[in-house]
Amino acid sequence: MSASSPSTLRVAIIGAGQVAEKVHASYYATRTDLQMVAVMDSRLDQAQAFAERHAIAGAYQDTRQMLEEVKPDIVSVCSPNRFHFEHAMAALEAGCHVMCEKPPAMTPQQADRMRLAARKSGKVLAYDFHHRFALDTQLLRDAVQNGTFGEIYVTSAQALRRCGVPGWGVFTNKSLQGGGPLIDIGIHMLDAAMYVLGFPAVKRVTAHSFQKIGTRKSCGQFGEWDPQRYTVEDALFGTIEFCNGGILRLDTSFALNIREPSIMNISFCGEHAGATLFPAHIYNDMNGELHTILQRDEADDQRHLRSMDAFVRHVLGEPVMIADAEQGLVIQQLVAALYESAEKRESVELC
Repeated sequence: MSASSPSTLRVAIIGAGQVAEKVHASYYATRTDLQMVAVMDSRLDQAQAFAERHAIAGAYQDTRQMLEEVKPDIVSVCSPNRFHFEHAMAALEAGCHVMCEKPPAMTPQQADRMRLAARKSGKVLAYDFHHRFALDTQLLRDAVQNGTFGEIYVTSAQALRRCGVPGWGVFTNKSLQGGGPLIDIGIHMLDAAMYVLGFPAVKRVTAHSFQKIGTRKSCGQFGEWDPQRYTVEDALFGTIEFCNGGILRLDTSFALNIREPSIMNISFCGEHAGATLFPAHIYNDMNGELHTILQRDEADDQRHLRSMDAFVRHVLGEPVMIADAEQGLVIQQLVAALYESAEKRESVELC
């Protein structure tokens, strides 16, 4: 790759795993105004292989060394959840814009410090909650704002897998991941639901979690895992009560005896109309018959691309929506409250 021009933004990637490969590097490579200049991973050989595949000049094993030597403008944080806080804070303190994978961090306290660091540095901090960037999601958000539903009083979000325990990475390690399906896939549907609803204030949450399958089985549709080292929940079911009287029910699982191999969707029930998210379908009842108000034939499959594109455009000064540090903190607080409720077996008040 040729030397960058004065208008070219220099990009570094922390974490050389699948999401860095398939999402971040793949998107950055499509832009002529960005240049990937470095990649860091705790396994230097993996960083070097990643750099070779993407024609990246620098491969590092130390984050701060990379930031000091390369001085990137943009940093993608794609490391395991436990290190999001450390890596994002280092990048923000080095004066970089940051695109961080979900979840924001391991605790709300960390997410809040990241939010404050971004504000202090004047840099963009965004999270890759990519499902909110689907065209389907934007259509429903617009419909909410236009009053199509009236008051939405029941929302049901599902992020369910029959036997979809990830057989790679650290997804079954609670100390590195922070939890199981809630913090991995459930958090995506939680964010999309909250975005469509306009982030209403939360009164309390109640949750129940279960670990019945992952410690007994060792393989599924996403490979093998060690049941002796499976320390996350199989499933978590929660109810979020809003101050406006509405509720959001959230069902998540890596392993659950359901018919379908996977369900990732949200339904909204309002006083005038209802909807499902993927693909977007808005409907109501007309004399006992389903009446369609709006319907997409297929769900938008360009969500990751749109999420990355919105981040870069925001960095370049365009007034586009991103999953920002303020909303990331709210989502982190809800995840923490759901886990707290499940552990204590009692509701957690949030207002």
